[in-house]
Amino acid sequence: MPTLWIDADACPKVAREIIVRAAERTGTRTWMVANHAIPLPPSRWVKSRTVAHGFDAADDAIVEAVLSGDLVVTSDLPLAEAAIARGAHVMTTRGEALTRDNIRARVQMRDFMETLRASGEHTRGPNAYDDADRREFANALDRWLRRHA
Repeated sequence: MPTLWIDADACPKVAREIIVRAAERTGTRTWMVANHAIPLPPSRWVKSRTVAHGFDAADDAIVEAVLSGDLVVTSDLPLAEAAIARGAHVMTTRGEALTRDNIRARVQMRDFMETLRASGEHTRGPNAYDDADRREFANALDRWLRRHA
């Protein structure tokens, strides 16, 4: 059974709760990796790993540990790209699959938007995480776990 690696620094609390329930239900090893303590219920399957504070410390820890076939849950595109390069599956907390086929375009769009912001252009950030996002993520995670159990 693959391991779930969660970029917990930016993972919405409701998504972490969905992950914990899914890991318990399926008996899936899960690591919540962050640069601060993540409160978790006692679990045989879900563990927290706190890394040093610093830019991308949690991302680096995930990339170092992830194995081919594992699932990384993140919306961080450079982390997603590195995990995909190591053979991992990647899903955002909105249930979107990031793959070899779409990651390059996503990274290029992110870089373009950063360039716009640096030039003074006002861009809006992502929409608030809502019930539809929560449902889509829960369904996508369940589908992934069924396929890879």
